[in-house]
Amino acid sequence: MSSQLQIAVGQHSDKGRKAINQDFHGMYMPEQPLLSTKGIAIALADGISSSEVSQIASESAVKAFLEDYYCTSETWTVKKSAQRVLLATNSWLYSQTRQSQYRYDMDRGYVCTLSAMIIKSTTAHCFHIGDARIYRLQGKTLEQLTNDHRLRVSPEKCYLSRALGIDDQVEIDYQAFQVVRGDIFLLATDGVYEHIRHGEIINAISDNRDDLDAAARRIVQNAYTNGSDDNLTVQLVVIDDIPDQDAHALYQQSMQLSPPPVLNAGMALDGFTIIRELHVSHRSHVYLAIDEASETQVALKTPSVDMQDDPVYRERFLMEEWVARRIDNPHVVKAFAHNRQRHYLYTVTEFVEAQTLTQWMIDNPRPSLETVRAIVEQIAKGLQAFHRLEMVHQDVRPGNILIDDNGTVKLIDFGATRVAGIMEIAASLDQDTLLGTAAYSAPEYFLGESGSARSDIFSLGVITYQMLTGKLPYGTMVAQTKTRAAQHKLKYRSALTANQDIPAWLDEVLKKAVHPSPLGRYEALSAFIFELRHPNRAFLNKTRPPLIERDPVSFWKGVCLILMIVIVVLLIV
Repeated sequence: MSSQLQIAVGQHSDKGRKAINQDFHGMYMPEQPLLSTKGIAIALADGISSSEVSQIASESAVKAFLEDYYCTSETWTVKKSAQRVLLATNSWLYSQTRQSQYRYDMDRGYVCTLSAMIIKSTTAHCFHIGDARIYRLQGKTLEQLTNDHRLRVSPEKCYLSRALGIDDQVEIDYQAFQVVRGDIFLLATDGVYEHIRHGEIINAISDNRDDLDAAARRIVQNAYTNGSDDNLTVQLVVIDDIPDQDAHALYQQSMQLSPPPVLNAGMALDGFTIIRELHVSHRSHVYLAIDEASETQVALKTPSVDMQDDPVYRERFLMEEWVARRIDNPHVVKAFAHNRQRHYLYTVTEFVEAQTLTQWMIDNPRPSLETVRAIVEQIAKGLQAFHRLEMVHQDVRPGNILIDDNGTVKLIDFGATRVAGIMEIAASLDQDTLLGTAAYSAPEYFLGESGSARSDIFSLGVITYQMLTGKLPYGTMVAQTKTRAAQHKLKYRSALTANQDIPAWLDEVLKKAVHPSPLGRYEALSAFIFELRHPNRAFLNKTRPPLIERDPVSFWKGVCLILMIVIVVLLIV
């Protein structure tokens, strides 16, 4: 088995008996690392016969899909990347029609169908709008994978019920499934599949297995001979090989690099000079170093001796720098860029002269509410940079947050980060191990579930609570609850018991942020941050003190009035 995806492709398109060909097709097979991180893209579009400009729509849709998909973030999932591109393409086509002479007759505008595939690692992702089709051939069985978006008004007449550019919104069919070696996929327009039997398709592929272009031409010719009066387009994709389940670029790199020697002040390593040791733990050693080429101070991190032989740890160790290179945010530590060959396993980031939030809380045991808000807002901005790229930090804790002398906050340590795009690649990463720190990890991690943005919100909520109270909202109980039933019994400890200076409504904000269930928390960091400063009306009403505390005079006046009414009633009776 190969360490990378390998396919064979055959394509053919013909205008058939029509004057012009309104179909358009294409595919793109990138080199590494895009082959692993983004996959191979195949797309086919079919213009509608009622439009004189539909061929422009078809060509634009396919070109946009093949070009723009590879411009999306490699941290995004295939589904998110492709759907974003298709929605943007639909909006552009729709606007072209609205600005043209066809704005009152959309069936004559910039409209087409589109069927596309992204094959990434061992998974095929299908996207479908309209009535072109995608088939899978396994053995002698040809299986249709897509549904035709057609509205039949009579036995002889039907209309497209869904297409690109026909409306300002479009619904995209999506499905994903595992591929195996030898799978064959066929994309075809209705001018082909309506005029050819499955047996003819299977025989054409079988007879021309070494020349898929010839197979595609034969399928098109057979459909034409059988009476097709439409444009005809076919694409064939054969899965020749798929990646090893335990192989991708980070894994290979982590296995090839040797652990560095024990480093001391004055030693040189790949163009870096070690100045002093900054931090030591059972997982890593961090040094202050100088890049000899630029004379820039950097933080150089090496794996600890105890973890050097752990392949999962080694891979996640390199993941930290991979993540840092893809985030540009003032509240996230940056990777240090250099082009020298790396001979050892280490990572290099910018050096920040700062203290951890852990130390800061020791030095500032009773910070003001405004100071806490300012710090939490900066942490949230850093986390939002992760979430926009479909990343979850998964280890948000005071030890991974730096505060410099100016009060600027930066997130560090991304070895536990969950990257949606990487999760789609068959890899050796162990997903069952708790990667964060138990005291700050969301309860769902202890159930073996995957993290989400709401998991990071839980961790940030715990940190906010701790900064205001010096305690944890559930103590150490979260790590001891390994079932959903046990987690439902977790009792939140009001922050007011430790700090009565904070508003009562703010305690409700903290309680929601650290809710045991992800669905009970804030959906987005922006909502949490907003409500840290702006009282939620529901929380205000819930925490509103009784009338006797708010206005004792009015309370006793009310009591006297009620007593007077009672006395009057009794006298009358």
